[in-house]
Amino acid sequence: MNTLIIIPARYGSTRLPGKPLAMIAGQTLLSRVVRCAQTAVREEPSNASFVVATDDARIGRHADEIGAPWVMTPADCATGTDRAREAFIKLKSEADFIINLQGDSPFTPPSFLTAMIRSFSGQPCDLVTPVVRMTWAQLDQLREEKKTTPFTGTTALFDEKTGRAHWFSKNIIPAIRKEAALREASSLSPVWRHIGLYGYSRMMLGLFAGLPEGRYEALEGLEQLRVIENGYTIRCVPVQTSGDKFMSGIDSPEDITRAEALIATQGEPFTD
Repeated sequence: MNTLIIIPARYGSTRLPGKPLAMIAGQTLLSRVVRCAQTAVREEPSNASFVVATDDARIGRHADEIGAPWVMTPADCATGTDRAREAFIKLKSEADFIINLQGDSPFTPPSFLTAMIRSFSGQPCDLVTPVVRMTWAQLDQLREEKKTTPFTGTTALFDEKTGRAHWFSKNIIPAIRKEAALREASSLSPVWRHIGLYGYSRMMLGLFAGLPEGRYEALEGLEQLRVIENGYTIRCVPVQTSGDKFMSGIDSPEDITRAEALIATQGEPFTD
């Protein structure tokens, strides 16, 4: 099986122009994401490679500086998935499995990528995405966050035997009866948090942009629901994190400050 990890890296950003070149504790955002891809490729025994997909020569020059292959894609790609598809077509790739590794998520554990690759290799499907089971403390924190920012954090329902996804929501699902007893029985809640990282079959990457937007996709603002609403299959792959070292993406100068504070107190999120 051939795997291609594509890192969409768009120069334009309303809140953080030139975002892929922003510095985080002495390293650019792009170099940190590239390091994640390099580690995953090195650890994965199957045929895997990666490429940066950008719309700006300045990012291309930086990719050359850090030894990362790159490809130029149109500036008007609406989403990272669209940019990944453009890169795949331009490269005339023969990959069977394509991972869209967000260019603004520098702390994604490489183990998430290898878990996705191995899941797809064992049993191909339309789309693969990782999920993390939340502790009760993490669930309590998410509940508090949603009081002020209700569209933060996505949760997933799936068959825990097969991984087949039932649904994703910006609400916390499932609802929980007899919660006190469940808290006594385990430190883990029954809620799984979705990690916004996607691996596509070659067919699905080609089909995705042409699928009609789903009704619930539009209501929830979750593009993965388009796959389910159009009758295709998503497999959720359980993964584990190392606590606070796994954080959300970089979208603003405040996120950079938060990331640097995390690195200062807890060290780098992963090492080669």
